Amino acid sequence: MESRKPLIGLTLEQLRHLVADEGLPRFAAGQIAKWLYDKRVTDIAEMTDLSKTARARLAEKYTVGREAPKAEARSTDGTVKYLFEGAGGRDVEAVYIPDRDRATLCVSSQAGCKMNCRFCMTGRQGFHGNLTTAGIINQILSIPDSDKLTNIVFMGMGEPTDNLDAVLDAIEILTAPWGLAWSPKRITVSTIGRLKEMKRILDFTRVHLAVSVHSPYSAQRAELMPVERAYPVREIFEMLRGYDFAHQRRLSVEYIIWRGVNDRLADADALAKLIKGTSARVNLIRFHKIPGSELSPTSQAAMEAFRDRLNELGVTATIRASRGEDIAAACGMLAGKNNPDKKEQDTI
Repeated sequence: MESRKPLIGLTLEQLRHLVADEGLPRFAAGQIAKWLYDKRVTDIAEMTDLSKTARARLAEKYTVGREAPKAEARSTDGTVKYLFEGAGGRDVEAVYIPDRDRATLCVSSQAGCKMNCRFCMTGRQGFHGNLTTAGIINQILSIPDSDKLTNIVFMGMGEPTDNLDAVLDAIEILTAPWGLAWSPKRITVSTIGRLKEMKRILDFTRVHLAVSVHSPYSAQRAELMPVERAYPVREIFEMLRGYDFAHQRRLSVEYIIWRGVNDRLADADALAKLIKGTSARVNLIRFHKIPGSELSPTSQAAMEAFRDRLNELGVTATIRASRGEDIAAACGMLAGKNNPDKKEQDTI
């Protein structure tokens, strides 16, 4: 078993502590960061501006930490689902979505999830552990099309705000000049709405935020998303009204539509009222049927009528194109890989 610690996932400040502990000069931290995130090496031996002695010393305790996907599944629409080593003996999935001049990676932050939303396959496998920052960054660096990526969305397995320290470190690595030097406008964090953690994202980053709402009514949302009892949706939007989303970043509302549940025009009216004053855009998401769920997708006509009603009320609303459904990579369908001793096994 590999006992050495990964270097990817470390911020510049963390690398400075590392080189100090190893008796290396302070400037070596910047050199290592460049090799990891700019030149994207896979072996410490490739860090040729470090002395042979320094490289040997690092290699005793550390490894770059890059790990290729364990498996992949390709959709007919070009979407690719990759399987990575996760946490707690469970694997996680990252989904690559090419779309004309955009290439988006949907990144996981946890193995499983604690939130137990009724409509989500990931929540059904329970929670098995947080990914390290290395585990998050590895998904981004180690897919075959990594150099083509234009956008990252933390919308994969897990609730990003439930593993926020690792997610914030990953965002720092993605956006810092010593890291991948991306604009924060290329990154979106999706959340069910934990207030304290959302505020940290808003106060310390400039990334886009997407909030999973799925119902404008507290009682109904609590049935769909138990987190509503701890973080009422009305309190979420009261807090969000205190932030400017007009220029530097975008606020999105994620809204899966189910037949006979939340697809009426009256529901669109209630949603518009709920988010009023936030300039939020609404992404209407087609539901993909999952085993054992009584929820079912609404019609295309109902989705279009819902969208049009929101637009009439001054809310920008679009219907998200479904991608990767044939490989179970669409929204709400990521399930991961269960332990091999389980009778029922979800495979990639």
